[in-house]
Amino acid sequence: MRMSDENLKILVIGSGGREHTIAKECAKSPRVDKVMVTPGNGGISKEFTTFSVSVEDNEGLVNLAQNECVDLVVVGPEVPLCNGVVDALIAEGILAYGPDASGARLEGSKAYTKDFLAKYAVPTAAYGNFSQVEPALQYLTECDLPVVVKASGLAAGKGVLICETMDDARDAVKDMLSGESFGESGKEVVIEEFLEGEEASLHLICSGESYVAMPMSQDHKKVGDGDTGPNTGGMGAYAPTSVVTSEMLARYEEEIVRPTLAGLKSEGVDFRGTLYVGLMLTENGPKVLEFNVRFGDPETQVILPLLEDDLVELLLKSARREKMPDSVAFKNKSAMVIVLASKGYPESYPKGEVVIEPTETVEGSVLIHAGTKTEDGKIVTSGGRVLGAVGMGATLAEAKEMAYELAEAVKFESKYFRTDIGHREFSRF
Repeated sequence: MRMSDENLKILVIGSGGREHTIAKECAKSPRVDKVMVTPGNGGISKEFTTFSVSVEDNEGLVNLAQNECVDLVVVGPEVPLCNGVVDALIAEGILAYGPDASGARLEGSKAYTKDFLAKYAVPTAAYGNFSQVEPALQYLTECDLPVVVKASGLAAGKGVLICETMDDARDAVKDMLSGESFGESGKEVVIEEFLEGEEASLHLICSGESYVAMPMSQDHKKVGDGDTGPNTGGMGAYAPTSVVTSEMLARYEEEIVRPTLAGLKSEGVDFRGTLYVGLMLTENGPKVLEFNVRFGDPETQVILPLLEDDLVELLLKSARREKMPDSVAFKNKSAMVIVLASKGYPESYPKGEVVIEPTETVEGSVLIHAGTKTEDGKIVTSGGRVLGAVGMGATLAEAKEMAYELAEAVKFESKYFRTDIGHREFSRF
């Protein structure tokens, strides 16, 4: 990398709403001259230079970074992280934000993570890991209902089944371990105690044991209003959430964050990048549901815009193994994102529908592209989660009004979105 921190060239890897948001926030930095994205999407390509290199092509990504004289690569999704793209980039002397393959195991293997949590006494649900059907079925006989069955590997946020009956649990175990449900990702399963409470997400930008905490957020994983229907990658999110006080956050850091980062160091893992801690806030205190090793989607769309300080400075410190600042500044505002999905998601849904964006948007609202592409000069749908309508205001109510106004203004034939994003937060007042 050049010695100067001015006129930086940044390459963002990924194609979703998370990456569109990261690219936008990086472009705001006075240090940055150019932001590029691969492979990007229809909306990203209107704002940034995009390439067609796949997120799974480590060699191609390294070559692209070299050819474009990139100063910092920011890896968005979990798949390339688990595939070791950061290792490949670092081996060629290219600065990269994100954990190496050893750190990415926290997301790549739920079984590994559960054993890690148990080893370092980080609070989590009781569990068992299984790769054979019979021992798994035997373990189920000792479990209370409902019980949670998880595919251990990557499953795009959909490999978690909450089983209300023992028959459903047995079927889930058999389907996963046979490879029918989630392919190789389900060849090892985690059977877990069902926890009750509210979920909240804590995002940390880490540099070894040093870190900064982003505003706490909450998202909505169920496809339907009232938190009904199957799990999705996320139908909306908001930040900050009042369910977590500053005192509670201090407790999470003491009981969860520091032991986790210290445990990783003990395991020989020098963790760099984002650590996303999925928490269940139970009557008995916070418990870790999962770790992700990248920014959440759609949580990124609400937490990064709240950052007052320069995001690029934080990413550089992490990638360079420098100590993170003692504190960072955030806007005294709230943000909400409404995911506009194709009707039928997360199962079968149409593609190729023309997207018509509003000609003007209210200040404080922004449309983030996820499952879109360009076809014959038009933006068309190409995924289940198509767009994110983001609103940011002085209050969450104001942010919600702006987000939903934008959501209504966007047009595509099978557009579907939840009408109750933030309902838990508003019910507290």
